[in-house]
Amino acid sequence: MARPVDWAKEAGRPPMILMTPEAPGHPALAPGERVLVRLKPAGPGRYEGRTIRRVGDMPARVLGIFHRGRGPVHRLVPTDRRAKAEWTIPAGQENGAQDNEIVLAEPMPRQHRLGLKPARVIERLGRMGDARSISLIAIHTHDIPTVFPPEAEAEAKRARKVRLGKRTDLRALPLITIDGADARDFDDAVFAEADSDHRGSYRIIVAIADVAHYVKPGSALDSVARERGNSVYFPDRVVPMLPEALSNGLCSLRPHEDRGCLFVEMHIDRHGRKTGHRFGRGLMRSAARLTYEEVQAAHDAGDPLGLPIAPLYAAFRALLTARQARGTLDLDLPERKVVLDDAGHVVSVSPRPRLDSHRLIEEFMILANVAAAEELERLHRPCMYRDHPPPTDEKLDTLRRFLDGLGVSLPAGDRVHPRDLDRVLRSVAGTPDAPLVNEIVLRSQSQASYSPDNIGHFGLALPRYAHFTSPIRRYADLLVHRALIRGLRLGTDGLAGDQATDFEAIGEHITATERRAQLAERDATDRYLAAYMSRQVGSHFAARISGVMRFGLFVTVADSGASGIVPMASLPDDYWQFDEREQTLTGRRTGVVFRLAQEVDVLLSEANPVTGGMVFHILQGARVANGGRGGRRHPHAASGKRPRSR
Repeated sequence: MARPVDWAKEAGRPPMILMTPEAPGHPALAPGERVLVRLKPAGPGRYEGRTIRRVGDMPARVLGIFHRGRGPVHRLVPTDRRAKAEWTIPAGQENGAQDNEIVLAEPMPRQHRLGLKPARVIERLGRMGDARSISLIAIHTHDIPTVFPPEAEAEAKRARKVRLGKRTDLRALPLITIDGADARDFDDAVFAEADSDHRGSYRIIVAIADVAHYVKPGSALDSVARERGNSVYFPDRVVPMLPEALSNGLCSLRPHEDRGCLFVEMHIDRHGRKTGHRFGRGLMRSAARLTYEEVQAAHDAGDPLGLPIAPLYAAFRALLTARQARGTLDLDLPERKVVLDDAGHVVSVSPRPRLDSHRLIEEFMILANVAAAEELERLHRPCMYRDHPPPTDEKLDTLRRFLDGLGVSLPAGDRVHPRDLDRVLRSVAGTPDAPLVNEIVLRSQSQASYSPDNIGHFGLALPRYAHFTSPIRRYADLLVHRALIRGLRLGTDGLAGDQATDFEAIGEHITATERRAQLAERDATDRYLAAYMSRQVGSHFAARISGVMRFGLFVTVADSGASGIVPMASLPDDYWQFDEREQTLTGRRTGVVFRLAQEVDVLLSEANPVTGGMVFHILQGARVANGGRGGRRHPHAASGKRPRSR
């Protein structure tokens, strides 16, 4: 996210500028960096920015690894992989920093005669290599707040359990939570049963933690939750939106403990179409805390564990019918799970399994989110919609060109429906091209955002959609809860009038905090992957070209999902021509073609856990294309000479 420089106060609130990364998976800017940008409208008060050029290279601060020198000058190696040079820390400016510590520094006036970039240490953050150092770098790089104000902590500690009062008593209902094995905050519980009045129909109840009971408008807790916008998840820790006394305590739907909730009771027919819904405020008691794996194993073995698991799956199958009928976009992008040992070292990196139990919860939550948006529209109350616009014409054109190269067609025109894209994904399912096609289709999508203005959700093929199901970790959901509480007169702690008028600004802010969290989580995963791969420098890997640039290639390793650059200088000596439209690099002399999605054999030459950057080389005899998609064995080794390029 970027802001205009020197914005006059009398001009009102400055517009939000969401910067487009210059390369896939990389942040668009470093904190404090100044750039000249080309702006493209992306909604009221919002713009999408593309960097034209950087205006100076003096950031407001530098995050890096401190290395103590033998003399009066020490070194600071930036953690940002795009940094072109190291910084120097003069004697007396190290603030007690020890060798190999992560530090935050601010630049000092340059010493041009000596050609130095001096800086002073302003904060010490811990030693590189410690169990928590990698996520710590991501947290500070993206300015994610980690300390709660004393007032918010005090409010959380004063909180007490919810009493029944006028709430609906759901404690006899066998609601269960289904989450990942490492989850600590449980904010949704589910129940389903066959509808005795209509054959093939189902009654579904989704109960959500009543965070609004504890986090009231205008309170210190509300202020900090709004500022953070969402929780941020790393392999070794969570930076929560709310203090632990609430996020893992009174708001979490722990088994066999009374908890306040907002619930929605929904009825669906045999085709998965919702025929009615009803919201309420209740008191529940989770019958069990189950993992996705436990639920799936119980269902597959026909052992319900004494719980109503079979009706959950029956209702899920009906909802799948409705999903397929409306034609949603169902991307198959395996999420990588980074497993750490007690010392914080990476033990393994592997795809997270995607079970029917995962999809079951997804479908139940989607149904509840739709019901929340519909209910607020019925009540004529403000709603914080989850908007997902269709792909832009430019992105669709790029996607068509890529698919044409694979012999896959996409309907012409700018009126593409999600089912058209899903048909493409099904056509390549199970083929070697499937992973990259899914990735490129994802890149073609517009980014989702929060807004009080409804434009629908393209990916889910839904005319209206809101987030209702995760108020422990998302501020948007808390706002939806408050709007429902006020609209349905379920209490005095509903949406305040001033918040309703500020929905547009809040939506912009929490959209930005969500993207900040996504970048931080991705950066941390990249660094963990680099740490894992650093033990395999010099090894050979099967990979695919995932990006073609004027300056070289990006490749992604098949097994781990690790990505890195193949520098132009490492390619065979040739005159390389870059074709942006076709996404190719072509050697004029040899006729060798490197193109997007091509399989290649690579050697890992560098892996830097500090920056998360990895460098690969195309192997001698690697699979390369020669004027087409088919591969051949390259007869030349990488020469190490710097090739010419256009």
